[in-house]
Amino acid sequence: MNLERNDIGIVGLGYVGLTLAAAMADAGLTVVGVEKRDDVARSIANGKAHFHEKGLDAILRTVIDAGRLTVAERLTAETPCNTYIITVGTPLDNAGDARLDMITNASREVADAMPDGALVLLRSTVKIGTARNIVYPILQASGKTFDLAMCPERTLEGNALSELRHLPQIIGANDPRSRQRAEELFRRLTGQVLTVSSWETAEIIKLADNTFRDVRFGFANEIARLCDAVGVSANEVINTGKLGYPRTNIAFPGLVGGPCLEKDPHILCQSARAFGIDMEITASARLVNERQPVECAQFICDELDRRGARPDATIDLLGLAFKGIPETDDLRGAMSLHVASALKRFRPSTRLRAYDPVVSAEAIRALPYDFAVIEDPGDIGMGAAAIVITNNHPAFGAMSWSTLSMALTDGGFVYDFWNHFSDLDTVRSQKSYFAVGSTRRGGE
Repeated sequence: MNLERNDIGIVGLGYVGLTLAAAMADAGLTVVGVEKRDDVARSIANGKAHFHEKGLDAILRTVIDAGRLTVAERLTAETPCNTYIITVGTPLDNAGDARLDMITNASREVADAMPDGALVLLRSTVKIGTARNIVYPILQASGKTFDLAMCPERTLEGNALSELRHLPQIIGANDPRSRQRAEELFRRLTGQVLTVSSWETAEIIKLADNTFRDVRFGFANEIARLCDAVGVSANEVINTGKLGYPRTNIAFPGLVGGPCLEKDPHILCQSARAFGIDMEITASARLVNERQPVECAQFICDELDRRGARPDATIDLLGLAFKGIPETDDLRGAMSLHVASALKRFRPSTRLRAYDPVVSAEAIRALPYDFAVIEDPGDIGMGAAAIVITNNHPAFGAMSWSTLSMALTDGGFVYDFWNHFSDLDTVRSQKSYFAVGSTRRGGE
């Protein structure tokens, strides 16, 4: 396998594609990345990623200046590559089904551009059978020879560049040659390469990995619902129950979403139904996690009413990105936005202000929620009837509780999806703090 010339073509420079392109170019490979959005392509070509990822911009500048990474609008047969990697998204449509049109289009683009003998890698998260039933037939129809492997992305946003070099890479293929070629390529990035016997095996591994996490968090949120009803603290139940007891490791409750966990369990369920299997635990966990933002927003609005808050009272939302550890500015699948929608539905005149340590003010203003942006953290809570902490960024736990509580209007309160302050005795004794899994502790 000749890796000494233009050897990698990556279709899709979103989060998965761009971090992979940068890592491969940094490893000495020559990469052509396909990006159809003009503004994104220009930004990347200037060495600036269109999302926050620690260390990525520095690597981009280095590999672009060295000529090892270029950006193109599309692949062409005039600039062939030895390997093509499909990393386009598979979002859910309005009916909740995984869209595969971008996979189809990317496969056709690769089929038209690839030379005989190319290696094609599918890296997108897909329904089981996508490699066999969609990608392979499109490539085969070109009349060219090729090898095909499924190599799912498994990195954590905020730590992708490190994990690309250290996490085991899964390689699924239906023949030894494809597995060997994909293994040789990924050993340029990491020494840990795991091969499996088929495309479907690798497709299921990806879906199972993310769904397991969603189920684990769903159980934690179900325990939190029970603790709310009983009037005890879920944080205390979970924290104490796992100490020194290795057979229990319940996650802590909180908002569960993001570009993977919001959709991958649905993709797994849809895939399973095609084989006559109903993924009951998976579906139940997703139901719990999707219901939580609305239930909590209802509690917040009921509490505002109970305390006599004006219909146009201000609520400050802290942490819009779908997670805070590792920090990211990714708003895809962010449950904070579901909370915002529910708050406006229950109290239409409510004024929403928003703050995030990473998401830009411009990105917040572009959201369809009419957010007022808090640009100075010192203004958090000023004149607000409630503060709602919607992600787990460490900056929120580091804030002064007394400063937050004093900034609120009379009768104001904090609702914390992530229990940042639950361990403080001074907070637990007050009636102005609620957290997921302990909503009765503050008000009674």
